[in-house]
Amino acid sequence: MTGCDGLPLLFLDVDGPLIPFGPRTGGHPVYPGGPGPPGAGANPLLDRIDPALGPRLAALACEPVWASTWEDEANAVVAPRLGLPALRVVTWSAPSDEDERDVRAGLHWKTRTLVGWAAGRAFAWVDDEITERDRRWVAAHHGGPALLHRVDPGLGLTDSDLRMLDRWLRAV
Repeated sequence: MTGCDGLPLLFLDVDGPLIPFGPRTGGHPVYPGGPGPPGAGANPLLDRIDPALGPRLAALACEPVWASTWEDEANAVVAPRLGLPALRVVTWSAPSDEDERDVRAGLHWKTRTLVGWAAGRAFAWVDDEITERDRRWVAAHHGGPALLHRVDPGLGLTDSDLRMLDRWLRAV
């Protein structure tokens, strides 16, 4: 998919929003077979991707962009399961001293990069780790409209989330 400068960006995280973690114990996601997610090549959680999300995401008035540590692998592994074309990908550089200070202050490590990537363009960011601190930082540092939408990682992206995103994107 090529850039569509007139449309808002939709930054999509994979783990949590598109691959729901399911039941939680003690506030932490339960991963089948161990304490953390296995590598993408053997990730049993890929079966949790709902293929019906693909057409619904494609129908939104936006340019979807992978904003996940999956990076290019999202196009190889996740997009086909959703029936989506290859999307542009945010690549993450090594954290700078400024990034590390931000994280210690409670800012998500993706926030500064996504605002820079958007370069003033309207965007929605769907992630399971967004906090109020991220929302305040974006409001203070981004010149365009922005929606930071936290998804419950146990449920993933729901009908309610998609309806809300659709309303916001159409209003922008």
